[in-house]
This record gives sequence, structure tokens and C-alpha cells, in this order.
Amino acid sequence: MGYFEHICLFTDGGCKGNPGPGSIGIVICDDNNNLLYEFSECIGHCTNNQAEYRALIKGLDLCARYTRKKVTAYTDSEIVVKQMNGVYRLKNDGLRSQFQEVKDRERVFENVVYQHVNKSSNQRIKRADDLLNQAHSGRPCDKCIVIP
Repeated sequence: MGYFEHICLFTDGGCKGNPGPGSIGIVICDDNNNLLYEFSECIGHCTNNQAEYRALIKGLDLCARYTRKKVTAYTDSEIVVKQMNGVYRLKNDGLRSQFQEVKDRERVFENVVYQHVNKSSNQRIKRADDLLNQAHSGRPCDKCIVIP
């Protein structure tokens, strides 16, 4: 497996009901948008925001396989991006520990950037959403893609 200067991480988390049974979907690409890894799993009872954070935590763990340099993390959760970028204060005590877990994982990398993207305008975020829905349907994914 190669080592990259820059990795793009696409994450989505959600639950059926809010709160309810949750799942996460993760897509990792190199900076040329070549697919490297896909992952999804059920994560148990949670809120939508908790699922979004859990996806980001797992995604950063997986990115450490590919780089220690730069990660650009894309999510459709505007609140998570604004909290991670310090625009919004974290008011929910239940999310504070997950926020700290993300901050702990950032230390592995030289730089982590958080970007909000709309699900309707980004194929990789759509794929992360598809993966979390697959996990909800009992078909989780853990697949490394081999680049020729």
C-alpha cells in the first residue's frame, strides 16, 4: 500500500430515527480522486450527530494507513464541520468526548482540514451515504481498493 502526501476522506453517519440504530459510511481517495478504501458498519443506538462524529473518528483511523501528512475531510454535516473548525461552540455534552476523540486523532497528521459538501453535488459523499445505508440493510463493507 502506498504512502500519500494528501488523502481525501469522505464520511457520512446517520441513524434510523433520531436517536435510533446508526451506521457510518467512509470513502478514502488520493488527491487525484482515485478510490483507495471503502468502509461501512452499524454502530448501535445513537443520534445523527453522534453517527457523523463516529464516521469521522473511524475515517481518520483508516487514513493513518495511507498518510501522516495532510487529510482533507469532507462531510455533509455542516454542524460537525463548524464545530471542528471552531466556528460553533460545542454545547452538547454528549458530543464532547467524540469531538475530543477526533482532536486526538488529528495529532497523527501534519494537517487536517474539514470541508462541508452537499450530498447532492459530490459523488464520493453520495457513495459514503450508500455505504451507510448498505450497513443498515445488513451488508457492511470493509474493502481496500488496489490501484494499478
